[in-house]
Amino acid sequence: MNRRHFLLGALGLGAAAAWWGRDYLPEDGFTNPCLSPLPPELARSRWLRAAWEGLDPHKVWDVHVHIAGLGEGGSGIRIHPHMQQLSHPILLLQKNLFLNAACADVAGRVDADYVHRLLALMAELPAGCRLLIYAMDAFHHPDGRRDDARTALYVPNAYVRRLAGQHPERLSWAASIHPYRKDAVEALKGALAQGAVAVKWLPSSMGMDPASPRCDAFYAALAEHDLPLISHAGAEWALMAGGDEQSLNNPLRLRRALEQGVRVVVAHCASLGWDVDLDQGQNGPWVSSFDLFARLMDDPELGPRLYGDLSAMPQYARLPKLVKVLERPEWHDRLLNGSDYPLPGLFPIYSAHLMAQRGLLDPAAVPMVWSVRRYNPLLFDFLLKRLMHKDGRGFPAGVFETAGFFRRASM
Repeated sequence: MNRRHFLLGALGLGAAAAWWGRDYLPEDGFTNPCLSPLPPELARSRWLRAAWEGLDPHKVWDVHVHIAGLGEGGSGIRIHPHMQQLSHPILLLQKNLFLNAACADVAGRVDADYVHRLLALMAELPAGCRLLIYAMDAFHHPDGRRDDARTALYVPNAYVRRLAGQHPERLSWAASIHPYRKDAVEALKGALAQGAVAVKWLPSSMGMDPASPRCDAFYAALAEHDLPLISHAGAEWALMAGGDEQSLNNPLRLRRALEQGVRVVVAHCASLGWDVDLDQGQNGPWVSSFDLFARLMDDPELGPRLYGDLSAMPQYARLPKLVKVLERPEWHDRLLNGSDYPLPGLFPIYSAHLMAQRGLLDPAAVPMVWSVRRYNPLLFDFLLKRLMHKDGRGFPAGVFETAGFFRRASM
């Protein structure tokens, strides 16, 4: 990567942060210092011990971890050309910041450094903890044609599967298969045979409508094998190159999958943005995406098959919804913890101090939590949610002990 390009991007982010206002300025700079290893005084912290108390690390999975890169070393990853060009500064900024968050911003080593850093972070977590790493399929048209020109990020199933196979003690993998593909069901069966434990979608970027009858055969196969579908819902701003139809992320579009017996995980609990209330027709009023997610969660027929993950929810923009989720104890056995790595390494969009000011973290824990972030963003994200509380209530152990959710059904 050209370091000059990264600095230009960081300056642009600084201007944006100033626009947000003083309360939202980053507390520790704009870039990830990529420090390691975790100092002994942090590793021995009473707050860290308290966070792990009552948890079985062998059941603790981070269920939302992205694999990314530039396609170096035979990974097969591809990113949209606009994300590499100064003529598209916002997209270039996004790419640079994401790679810096993962400490993978040196040209020629990006793909290898991304994985090396991720594994180094995991090595500082107790033995038995696992990450669920994601593939990302390409944009496809309704007739099943793949369109690389409209694909923001492509991460092959084969690459993610290979990484999981090389590190079976730490990594499991989720396939990404576009349901419009003519070989979608066969690809799903192949992924199952090769150890995939879930399927991941990002509808706005991949160009699929989860409410389309074109998905029915795929849903039938998911339900037959009891393989969960993890789908983004709500606004998505990270991958805007190529395909970007935000309406496809409407949580209500996932009702079709639920009606066909699929276990569905709504990433981030649809905690950003607004969508049309399709229950009142295509021209219905605009409603908070989170409120539409809540409607499905509260549906007595469909709700038992619907889950939400907590990935990215400690961020400034999503934090109010994280509080609302905490205040719904009847949902807690359908919540799964995830980090949305590498986003916890994006320093300007998180604040442990703000959480303490709002009564969500013990102020005494903030210095330790914030110091951990400079060394291990994965652990930082876990600590934010594990130590979070409101009116004496925190998230129960089951939100973090997610291994049992990914049970494999027989072929």
